[in-house]
Amino acid sequence: MEKELWKGNEAIAEAAIRAGCKYFFGYPITPQNEIPEYLSAHLPKIGGCFLQAESEVAAINMVYGAAGCGVRVMTSSSSPGISLKQEGITYMCGAELPAVIINMMRGGPGLGTIQPAQGDYYQATRGGGNGDYRHLVFAPATIQEAADYVQIAFDVAEQYRNPVMVLADGMIGQMMEAIEWREPEKRELPAKPWATTGTKGQREPNVINSLYIDPNLCAVHNERLAAKYKAMEENETRWEEVNTEDCEILFVAYGTPSRIAKAAIQLLEKEGIKAGMLRPITLWPFPGKALKNIAMQDSVKAVVDVELSMGQMIDDVKIALEGCRPVSFIGKAGGVVPTPYEVAAAAKAAIGR
Repeated sequence: MEKELWKGNEAIAEAAIRAGCKYFFGYPITPQNEIPEYLSAHLPKIGGCFLQAESEVAAINMVYGAAGCGVRVMTSSSSPGISLKQEGITYMCGAELPAVIINMMRGGPGLGTIQPAQGDYYQATRGGGNGDYRHLVFAPATIQEAADYVQIAFDVAEQYRNPVMVLADGMIGQMMEAIEWREPEKRELPAKPWATTGTKGQREPNVINSLYIDPNLCAVHNERLAAKYKAMEENETRWEEVNTEDCEILFVAYGTPSRIAKAAIQLLEKEGIKAGMLRPITLWPFPGKALKNIAMQDSVKAVVDVELSMGQMIDDVKIALEGCRPVSFIGKAGGVVPTPYEVAAAAKAAIGR
């Protein structure tokens, strides 16, 4: 299959179309603007609907409405815009509505900068809305993965009746790489008898809702959601291992920092230091068991967490390791990206070299 050169944001938009998405509601913000720009030009060609909402709050509630009708729908934004969508996201999780949400992260807090960062890890994996809810979070590290996991995200969302987020730093949205278009693995997807498609005189009206006045009914609802989230953890956790066998240093990184860590591994190898990496592909569910299994090797002296933030994923790393190995951190925030040499130096410091 021939490869094509694509910009990250445009590949994400095209992947959504190939996955059967015909509805997009969003609002412009850098560095994800090429996604709505591309969809505004191409969705009408396939009979779809692109609508630039008056705000991010309006956009996510339009997504709620479209998802309630049972159609494939997506929204995209960047960090401050995703913050505004948090109430709508928790409503969608509560109402069990499938949709795909793209966050092309920029520096923060607040409006911050338009440069790439990873300061939204807490928001994505813990949830910025109210209540006990979860949504799966894919974290691509290449344009190929971005295209692949956007398509997979639509199927996962429908399988579990739940929003799915694709979380990437702005560099992945703005750079260009050669990719090939691939069909995702087929899943047995459930029917949508819950969708508000009109009764046609054949059934009672469907009601899409996340409000439970009776606390006992709300408790039952939460328990059922928790069982669904457990199934996600069991079936959807994904990660990549790089040179992990008998490694002395174990990096943990996702997105662009994982590419920097791979370069640092090569630098360390030239100095006779064996380093490896576990790269989470799903940030939630986090591959904690896999991480601990690798870190428990006798060869591992230190675990080094690499992020474009002041340290957020490091909490999940420490929780997973349960104190079995020392954990150090190297990261930069606000759009500054560490070099492979800085990452390698931090790793050597972690083992006293």
